[in-house]
Amino acid sequence: MALPAGPGPLLLLLLWAALDAGRCLESGMLFPRESPSREVKELSGLWVFRADKSPSRNQGFEGAWYKKRLAETGPVIDMPVPASYNDITQDATLRDFIGWVWYEREVVVPSRWVADEGTRVVLRVGSAHYYSVVWVNGVKVTEHEGGHLPFEVEIGTFNPQGPGCAVQDHHRCQQHSESALSPSRSNPAHDRPHQIMRKMSFLNRYPDGFFVQNIYFDFFNYAGIHRPVLLYTTPKAYVDDITVVTDFSDNTGLVNYKVSVQGTSSATLKVTLIDKDGHCVASASEPSGLLKVVDVKLWWPYLMHENPGYLYSLEVRQHVYIQVRLMASVEGSTNEDVYTLPVGIRTVKVTSTQFLINNKPFYFHGVNKHEDSDIRGKGLDWPLIVKDFNLLKWMGANSFRTSHYPYAEEILQMCDRHGIVVIDECPGSQLQFENASLTHHLVVMDELVRRDKNHPSVVMWSVANEPAAEMPPAEFYFKTLITHTKALDPTRPVTFITDSNYARDKGAPYVDVICVNSYFSWYHDPGHLEVIPIQLNTQFENWYGKYKKPIIQSEYGADTVPGLHSDPPVMFTEEYQNAVLQSYHSVFDQKRKQYVIGELIWNFADFMTAQGTFRVVGNKKGVFTRQRQPKAGAFILKERYWRLANETGRLPPWFKYPCSF
Repeated sequence: MALPAGPGPLLLLLLWAALDAGRCLESGMLFPRESPSREVKELSGLWVFRADKSPSRNQGFEGAWYKKRLAETGPVIDMPVPASYNDITQDATLRDFIGWVWYEREVVVPSRWVADEGTRVVLRVGSAHYYSVVWVNGVKVTEHEGGHLPFEVEIGTFNPQGPGCAVQDHHRCQQHSESALSPSRSNPAHDRPHQIMRKMSFLNRYPDGFFVQNIYFDFFNYAGIHRPVLLYTTPKAYVDDITVVTDFSDNTGLVNYKVSVQGTSSATLKVTLIDKDGHCVASASEPSGLLKVVDVKLWWPYLMHENPGYLYSLEVRQHVYIQVRLMASVEGSTNEDVYTLPVGIRTVKVTSTQFLINNKPFYFHGVNKHEDSDIRGKGLDWPLIVKDFNLLKWMGANSFRTSHYPYAEEILQMCDRHGIVVIDECPGSQLQFENASLTHHLVVMDELVRRDKNHPSVVMWSVANEPAAEMPPAEFYFKTLITHTKALDPTRPVTFITDSNYARDKGAPYVDVICVNSYFSWYHDPGHLEVIPIQLNTQFENWYGKYKKPIIQSEYGADTVPGLHSDPPVMFTEEYQNAVLQSYHSVFDQKRKQYVIGELIWNFADFMTAQGTFRVVGNKKGVFTRQRQPKAGAFILKERYWRLANETGRLPPWFKYPCSF
């Protein structure tokens, strides 16, 4: 596919009124929150949309669509943001479209933002797939590679006479997106690794502009603007980043904090830790230090304590005295920035046989998930998020893994509040190791840790899913990657997700916890339920015998068509899924008394995949349908997970019955 000159495939184009080109923010990545000094304007809603369906997929660049309103370039349609664009229309060519698409939105910017020279305006994109470039009224301001993680750009001084700007507070926002990788971007640390995109035009077998894309991961390649686009403000001198590391000793909580300030060298700080009742429990005035909390309330996982998910609020107030000399007079003013960060005080430790939260053994009984649902694809959807959390709590799940990419920040905030434990996974699935990919993979981990480092629910980093770990470069790759991740965050263990073949794995020596995927009686010996106890026992004994590290069964399961029944059980029936679950569970019950520390079912809900002969309208391994209705397996897990929670002996009697949510 012909690409425009420059950095390669472009995803996002936003047009704003700006005098300066802006700069990509490479420092802090605090979630935008309103405060007395900050405002947030969300740009969700209907955007103008156009796909570049020209044979070259390059018409938009050749015609400089970014210099004009999108409707002036040709036919446009409405497109909701946030949402994947694939399932919105009845156009089959758009559902599987490979190439560039363009988004546009006109936005009214509050006049006070324009008039106040002390206000800094930032554009933030929560997630856009997969390569992004942002223009502001025809001026490129930033670009970003990869979806699933946010990026920001500071918008410069508003220019009412700038290109495309009709009036001072009325601005046009246009976004351009591309849904495919060129071979040069087919690297394992990218969100869509190991894809080969080809233009098929030989032997008169395919029409002009026919592109195909080989994808070696098992979920649908949704594209578009998947999370909210925001404008937010800060003062010119502002709190740029906050890092907290927590601990406790006896009944005293310890919060090590570090605050980064930008835009001034003479700020004074007031750092205050506030409990849920609004009482100040500790304070300081230095940019870094230790806060001590008497009679601390720890952050506990769901079903591990009667009061899970307890959060304090760390309020940071930054004061800057600005002195301006005018003629012979002196005029002074105070600039203040306020940011509040939720803080959960807890510890995480790993031994050779246990995973400890607050020095108590924690057993993962949970799920793997996907950001996937009807119509909106991967788009952030609050009703769906709340429904999923109610289902998790109904079934007694205390954890999930963000397979196979980072989830929305809003989801992690829900986990913080509800006490749901998270294994946070980077967007690297089915990796084939290449030297060129390592640099980008390290950047991705930088972005992931920078975004999620303060979430108490995040207890472990996963740096890859089912990589080709037997390849010669794998050991160097993983040693470098895991060492880098531990340097970014020495407080959390690191893992990657492997398969059941322990003998070929090159990365296991460097992780803290071994996570193993296996599908006995499904992909291996299909239909033979009798092999599960033998093969699963052998798997665990081999891994632990070689590495002496705790093990999580990070995937297991069977495709199940809801309403399909057979006795004796046969594959794809609900009875077969139940039998697989129960056979695995019997082995888990033996091994969790030794060194198995968790079990995560694949999958929470059915999800969409690419069309193919091995999938019938998606992957059906969910214990819930894609519409979140339970299959029989959901009730098997509900009974088991509540029993596991009750066995801990830490819950009060009134909490021991599965509650309704």
